[in-house]
Amino acid sequence: MIYLQEAWSLFRSNVLSILMLFSLSDVLDILVVAYLFYQLMRLVRETRAMQLIKGILAVLGLYVFATLAGMNTLGFFIQSIVASGIVMISVIFQPEIRRALEQLGRTKLSSLGRYGADSAEARLRQTQEMIEALCAAAAYLSSYKTGALVVLERQTKLGEILNTGTVVDSKPSMELISNLFFHNAPLHDGAVVIRDGRLAAAGCFLPLSGNMEIGRELGTRHRAALGMSEVSDAVVVVVSEETGAISVAMNSRLQRGLTSTALHQILVAAMLGESAEEAPPKSTPFWRIKK
Repeated sequence: MIYLQEAWSLFRSNVLSILMLFSLSDVLDILVVAYLFYQLMRLVRETRAMQLIKGILAVLGLYVFATLAGMNTLGFFIQSIVASGIVMISVIFQPEIRRALEQLGRTKLSSLGRYGADSAEARLRQTQEMIEALCAAAAYLSSYKTGALVVLERQTKLGEILNTGTVVDSKPSMELISNLFFHNAPLHDGAVVIRDGRLAAAGCFLPLSGNMEIGRELGTRHRAALGMSEVSDAVVVVVSEETGAISVAMNSRLQRGLTSTALHQILVAAMLGESAEEAPPKSTPFWRIKK
């Protein structure tokens, strides 16, 4: 008991001495660093840079393991990579660094508290309503053979894709989605990106798949859908302008010839984590991109 009292007394005296040395400049210094770190994390979360950061942390963790285990060759190899890490990071994150500097002057402090307001139940309901609207729009567009390309963001953030289009930020509806892809609409050639159950942007450009084994019967929309599924975990819905067929690209796979019911089952399983009541018909053409 005496030792605990002495330890507590020593701890209290150390804390008091540190607080007495604290000045206004120290508080301001901490706040500025915290704000910059917050903005950096927001920037990383909005793009695929989070995947790169996870890779860097994995390499650093492997280096620590190699050092503790006495694996000198592996440690030397990783150390050589880390030595040029600053140059590598500046090259890899060049678009994100440029975007951060551009946004630094126009960021509002009032925007700091607007995140996390929606409850999980509200987000779930919003996602369910989005799925219903998208399936209805896909069926409508399919009946009129109107081409469409819709990207549903999941864990991989697609901020750089959103920046290529026009901000919409609207609640999805069958009428709105269908109107965006009307052949005379200004944004009908690009993709619509859905984030958190809302139409985030339209007219976005997607990366085309570079796989040379893709069949020639697949047009630009399908190649863009496959390209998006190769670089992210997004779910991409495609309506063919030639045939009106509904397809879904996910994890470098393209499932074609879907009905609106099958589309609904796939989206519910992918976006809500629920098992589909029944699998799509076996007669559905299925395309798998070879790695």
